[in-house]
Amino acid sequence: MTDSKTQISTSEKIYADSLIQVGKDGLISFEEIFNNLNLVKEVISQSRDFVEAMENPAIDDKVKFEIINEIFSNQINEKIINFLKVLITKKRFCELDKIIQAYSNELDEINNIKRVEVLSAVDLTEEQINLLKEKLQNKLQKNVVISQQIDKGIIGGLVIKIDDDIIDNSLKNKLENLSKNII
Repeated sequence: MTDSKTQISTSEKIYADSLIQVGKDGLISFEEIFNNLNLVKEVISQSRDFVEAMENPAIDDKVKFEIINEIFSNQINEKIINFLKVLITKKRFCELDKIIQAYSNELDEINNIKRVEVLSAVDLTEEQINLLKEKLQNKLQKNVVISQQIDKGIIGGLVIKIDDDIIDNSLKNKLENLSKNII
């Protein structure tokens, strides 16, 4: 399973908090902020030259601002454009990916959402996913969003990852535990 919660620094959390505050102030919705950030992230993932230009100390900030304006002025909210300019000025543009992750985590907290990864040997039916989701929502008292991955190596059963907690009810784990007890 991949780690959906990468290590986020204090500064990245502070920048994410500032975006949350913009949403709370009603200047732009939380969803629009998130969509704008994901659009920027998409551009970044498609253009290494863009990232290198934004992170290059030899390029003047005014030139970087012009690039930002040229690329995003008709695509994202002015508040997000200004946010990107602050990151450039503060030499924090390289942290944007983790800032987006921190923002997403805080948004989940505001919306009472818990993201859960489920690993299974076979594709679960919609009914099975809904039953699991209902049980987890009752236990966690949060709206659960499940992402499922297939791993035939676990043989059967489920491995459920909630933050740093792992519930391993896989047949592979049970067999390993049984063999440890026999030996």
